[in-house]
Amino acid sequence: TKMRSLSSFYVPLWLLCTAVILKAVESAKGKYAHMLFNELFEDYSNALRPVEDTDKVLNVTLQITLSQIKDMDERNQILSAYLWIRQSWYDAYLRWDKDKYDGLDSIRIPSNLVWRPDIVLYNKADDDFSEPVNTNVVLRYDGKITWDAPAITKSSCVVDVSYFPFDSQQCNLTFGSWTYNGNQVDLINSLDSGDLSDFIEDVEWEIHGMPAVKNVITYGCCSEPYPDVTFTLILKRKSSFYIFNLLLPCILISFLAPLGFYLPADSGEKVSLGVTVLLALTVFQLMVAEIMPPSENVPLIGKYYIATMTMITASTALTIIIMNLHHCGSEAKPVPQWAKVVILDYMSKIFFVYDVGENCTSPKREKEEECRLEGDDGSQRRHKEVRSPLSTRNDDCNLKEKLNGNWNKSYGVHGENVNCCSCYKMLIKNIEYIANCVRDHKANRAKGIEWKKVAKVMDRFFMWIFFIMVFFMSVLIIGKAA
Repeated sequence: TKMRSLSSFYVPLWLLCTAVILKAVESAKGKYAHMLFNELFEDYSNALRPVEDTDKVLNVTLQITLSQIKDMDERNQILSAYLWIRQSWYDAYLRWDKDKYDGLDSIRIPSNLVWRPDIVLYNKADDDFSEPVNTNVVLRYDGKITWDAPAITKSSCVVDVSYFPFDSQQCNLTFGSWTYNGNQVDLINSLDSGDLSDFIEDVEWEIHGMPAVKNVITYGCCSEPYPDVTFTLILKRKSSFYIFNLLLPCILISFLAPLGFYLPADSGEKVSLGVTVLLALTVFQLMVAEIMPPSENVPLIGKYYIATMTMITASTALTIIIMNLHHCGSEAKPVPQWAKVVILDYMSKIFFVYDVGENCTSPKREKEEECRLEGDDGSQRRHKEVRSPLSTRNDDCNLKEKLNGNWNKSYGVHGENVNCCSCYKMLIKNIEYIANCVRDHKANRAKGIEWKKVAKVMDRFFMWIFFIMVFFMSVLIIGKAA
């Protein structure tokens, strides 16, 4: 019990002594930091390059960390990005012996108190030319200064939309000194590429790399070399949004265009369907044109829209021509012999086109039997009704004799024979005229039916042709995504 009471007394006492010692050390370090700061900046000037020999080159190490892509404006060709820019260099006038200051090896001070390299983004596209953010710098005892500053940059980027929405872009971020040449300030890459470890995933773009390359350029105005570091941001567009909102509706609408050939010609909606589809594609084309830069490179989806609109325009024109064939009446010329052979005989069988008025679900055998029976009845009627003029005159004379005989038998009158042959000749002539009219009417009707069948066969032919064209165009544009 006594040992326990002693331990409970000494433990709090030990903790109290430790806290007092740490507080004293901290206060001592704070006193040394103030002393160091006053001694370092007593005669220091941040206006001049901090080198002991003016002919000596000051090396500045540059490292870029990409945190986020804020926006990619394709129309104005501007990339907005959130960057962390780290610059480090050695200041020959800001060194100290850390043993003289109780082992103090680094201090953090405002960046505007020390000399800073004028590293700027060469291809900046922002109207705001404000100064860099005045964050603190870390100053080490050996004179090394590390300056980490966040920045939201807007840089110009040449956007190639030839394969939109399956395109890849390469945007350059070129950093260099604005006034110091390569003999005064030299840039060194900290890494072979930009740091992407803290990158926040973007909803529209994938990052495939950010390689860094150092360039030394001699401009026309000056003879000295000017080094710069160019970071190339390789972007790949995520195309799912555009596939479901621009491409897929266009493909579905495009498949409606060939169905206009399947509509009956008497429905009156064939041309209306083609015009409606054409207007719908025009709306999508305008939506794409609003987000694309006005360049000579037409995007892939724009080419697909234009090809589809051209195809629908052609289908509408062909529909008008086919409707004229369908409505050919009795005044039209007969169907040419080659059209009968190629279209009515061969193509109608290939595309399963039935005669006008024929139900495609009715059995073929029943129709043939019905046609055969109608043919037999008609031949029998024609055999009974239509005879040669010689037999008709003989029958007329026999009929005259029978009528005279019956008249004499009934009334007992033996008068003169009534000559009725001329009356029957006139009757036969009228019957032949009516038969010729009926025959001409049937011939004209058959001619109109043939033209309607020609129009129907051509409708089916162009329907399959345009279906194949739409299918191959859709496969071609989707294949670009692979």
